[in-house]
Amino acid sequence: MLVTFQAFLDPFVIWWHNFLIAADNSIMELIADFFFFFFFLRLSKTSTVNQLFLLEEAEGGFDQFTRSYRTFGVQRQPDNSLFFQEWAPAAEALFLTGDFNGWDKFAHPYTKKDYGKWELTLPPKHDRSPAVDHNSKLKVVVHTKEGERFYRISPWAKYVTREEKSVIYDWVHWDPPQPYIHVHPRPKKPKSLRIYESHVGIASPEGKIASYTNFTTNVLPRIKDLGYNCIQLMAIMEHAYYASFGYQITSFFAASSRYGTPDELKQLIDVAHSMGIMVLLDVVHSHASKNTEDGLNQFDGSDSCFFHAPPRGEHSLWGSRLFNYSSWEVLRFLLSNLRWWMEEYRFDGFRFDGVTSMLYHHHGIGSGFSGDYSEYFGLQVDEESLVYLMLANHILHTLYPDCITIAEDVSGMPALCRGVAEGGLGFDYRLAMAIPDKWIQILKEFKDEDWNIGNIIHTLTNRRYGENCIAYAESHDQALVGDKTLAFWLMDKEMYTNMSSLIPMTPIIDRGIQLHKMIRLLTHGLGGEGYLNFMGNEFGHPEWLDFPREGNNQSYHYARRQFNLVDMDHLRYCQLYAFDRDMNRTEDKYGWLAAPPAYVSAKHEEDKVIVFDRANVLFIFNFHPTKSFQDYRVAVEAAGKYRIKLDSDEAQYGGHGRLEHNTEFFTEPQPFHGPCALLIGLWS
Repeated sequence: MLVTFQAFLDPFVIWWHNFLIAADNSIMELIADFFFFFFFLRLSKTSTVNQLFLLEEAEGGFDQFTRSYRTFGVQRQPDNSLFFQEWAPAAEALFLTGDFNGWDKFAHPYTKKDYGKWELTLPPKHDRSPAVDHNSKLKVVVHTKEGERFYRISPWAKYVTREEKSVIYDWVHWDPPQPYIHVHPRPKKPKSLRIYESHVGIASPEGKIASYTNFTTNVLPRIKDLGYNCIQLMAIMEHAYYASFGYQITSFFAASSRYGTPDELKQLIDVAHSMGIMVLLDVVHSHASKNTEDGLNQFDGSDSCFFHAPPRGEHSLWGSRLFNYSSWEVLRFLLSNLRWWMEEYRFDGFRFDGVTSMLYHHHGIGSGFSGDYSEYFGLQVDEESLVYLMLANHILHTLYPDCITIAEDVSGMPALCRGVAEGGLGFDYRLAMAIPDKWIQILKEFKDEDWNIGNIIHTLTNRRYGENCIAYAESHDQALVGDKTLAFWLMDKEMYTNMSSLIPMTPIIDRGIQLHKMIRLLTHGLGGEGYLNFMGNEFGHPEWLDFPREGNNQSYHYARRQFNLVDMDHLRYCQLYAFDRDMNRTEDKYGWLAAPPAYVSAKHEEDKVIVFDRANVLFIFNFHPTKSFQDYRVAVEAAGKYRIKLDSDEAQYGGHGRLEHNTEFFTEPQPFHGPCALLIGLWS
């Protein structure tokens, strides 16, 4: 790996040199800001290179370092002996207890090693089988220097479960005699990324926690039919509190047992691969649950270990612990965690949660970002976590060239999605988080006739050049109780009574269905280089999402997705579903997500008309609530003959069928906001 390090440094020099050549007097005042920007990236990149050199020197390279899940926790050896290893630097003594020794707290002590590590080897039984049986329970007994005794779950535990009436999770030894073997290869990275964001537990109309098997059998075929080529799985890493939406992780190497076994998750991913669908893990390395008995917190009895000591090691809003990314063993733990999910479960990449919190010492709390470079490059930036993210992306993309990484960052950090070799953080995509906020703001605050078309276009196109964005019309947070989905903002209580196609549409339902389709297509076509949809929103899922909790008497009524509504032909949900499906299929044919940014030729405030070209596809939207147009002149980039390929007004999509699809539209050789133009009818 050493030979690649020189290539790490050269592009920066070329990039900066080219910038100086291109600079003229009109932008010289920005030189100071840009110099600081590049200087900061250079420092961060140098730190990353130094870390890689240290890994090479101390661990034999990052390949071996990131496979530490093979040496920590519990490992079955070729002779069926079991090797246990933990990192607990503040502990006075460690013991192993469990079903295998009748829960004797002192019978099996660990041996203390250098650098805070502890080891234990259990020889096989007389019949040569492992001393700890598959599916039996274990605990690490931690004795502190203060004389306290704690019972802990190994941070490297691969499987944890909870008894029905218990609130604490148990470490369960997972070593099946016939583990699941993946059959299907990973799909190739698609040029156009269309993501179906999913939560396994709510992926059923039934009022219960759904299973991995249910998702494999009943949801994967729907995702395939809809034309999505990637799934983003939420709430997979084990989390003791179900209502946390999977963002308060307690066991980082364990797939959540509330949905089934590890092998059933592996089968889900394998079947998705057989359909040509990539699977991303929503990974949470920005913080961890404060739980002690079944989490990482105070594993060795100290208030630090994997985390910074308080107050730096505590997130004031999330009530969680913050990792110490400068710690060698924390790097081992987190980087090996990424490798584990890629190797053991064969995920295809990650959506990194909470990147804004990681990047800044203030964690984004009370900070507005205007875009000024001083907000991104200064002492408020946490360089340790920034270097961790650069390391993670470099290692992932080196080992898995088709790996996809997505950053959830609201700050707009420059170079987030540029290569590490350029001084960037190395992500493939960033979430365009301003877009769903804009749509909700519009629906909450403005009448249809008051929509600011220019502001909508600005929000959809305002992204850093050369950094890929994932566009989405609404986020999973907006589905939670206390807020509303787009469909619910548009149609509200009428969704309960007037969604039947057997009765005429009311004005509210008519408006809601048409805008639901148009908002999604406009976001899909103009908002980014990838597209994301949260499960159920494609068909206008009614109501909200609310996990069982004390405040709702532990009810599962709203913790579900009512896919059964789509299967009822007399309800209009199937019309929204059909439009979403055909929108994705049309993109798959023409590839606008993989094309350069669109050329917007019209954003007419009075007419409420938007026109743009992308990937040789002409998009035309009329958002006027009452005004239709005949022979409306629109600009086009390429001369020739045009035909309608997707029409939101088509009857099968809940429209009024007012356009004739056999009509051919010919361009006129006269300039009109472009090299040529054509005439078309637009309906309100």
